[in-house]
Amino acid sequence: MGPHPAVAAIRLAVRRVLHDVLKDIPAHALAASRGGAHEPPPTPLVLVACSGGADSMALASALAFEAPKLGVRAGGVTIDHGLQGGSDLRASEVVGRLDALGLDPVEAVAVTVGHDGGPEAAARDARYTALDAAAERHGAAAVLLGHTRDDQAETVLLGLARGSGIRSLSGMAAVSGAAGRYRRPFLQIDRQTARKACLVQSLPVWDDPHNTDPAYTRSRLRHDGLPALEKALGKGVVEALARTAQLSRDDADALDAWAAQADASVRDEIGQLECAKLHVLPSAVRRRVLRRAVLAAGSPAGSLFARHLEEVDRLITGWRGQGGINLPGRVEARRQGGRLVIRQG
Repeated sequence: MGPHPAVAAIRLAVRRVLHDVLKDIPAHALAASRGGAHEPPPTPLVLVACSGGADSMALASALAFEAPKLGVRAGGVTIDHGLQGGSDLRASEVVGRLDALGLDPVEAVAVTVGHDGGPEAAARDARYTALDAAAERHGAAAVLLGHTRDDQAETVLLGLARGSGIRSLSGMAAVSGAAGRYRRPFLQIDRQTARKACLVQSLPVWDDPHNTDPAYTRSRLRHDGLPALEKALGKGVVEALARTAQLSRDDADALDAWAAQADASVRDEIGQLECAKLHVLPSAVRRRVLRRAVLAAGSPAGSLFARHLEEVDRLITGWRGQGGINLPGRVEARRQGGRLVIRQG
């Protein structure tokens, strides 16, 4: 008899991602890392980021099962955010569980969570910084993340609430990070399937109390917002939001590519943005060009919202002699002599 359907589903998702990781490793990178002409190529390492929760434990178990069959080493990293009493002990427990699955290397990394952007954003920034460092330290080809279809639906709704444009509605990418480091195999798998996979495999899981704390926006959305939407609109809201994410991502990618091509055409010989040329671009493309310029000047992406770009855009489309626009990261946008000057001051 084959594995339980939930276990089969998570293993298939991980298998597909591992195949993609292996295809994406450049042949020259493998050749360059060989110790000698007659030595076999190194075995690629894939890490799983594991909090000990059901989603990431299911992911760790599937990676441990599938990786050896494809000639891939499987390791794990758990991040201790230090936000709860006993978090270091919990991190040690997760390390033990990953060891028991046969993952190697396995480590716990303690981080200091700042305050920029609120508690959720600050914890996320600290986590990804630590995961990047772990991937570099171990030479990992990829890091697997356990975000599910439910997480994707929540991300789309949060983007909609912020009014941040189609890119926010595109949710989380299946592949992201430098050189495609981060992979999310479970974006088409619901949270209950991951939990069921843990249950039938007798995998111990830890339920983070922050996930039910109403002080956190995502927690309120998960336990109050989404159930209310499903009650009002019927089942299928999560699936519909996940589809919206993919469709929005396709559109956003196309517009970003258009903006990247348009960028050079709206600059003068010294690289300054010309307002007249910007004005004739479609608004969706123009605002992407402006966003690229503001980010390049030093504005942090996580703090730059649609309302900021609308103000900058009015320097092009609603010029009445207004002054400069102050933007996150001490960046200012100002119209001078038919040019849009964006710089950090």
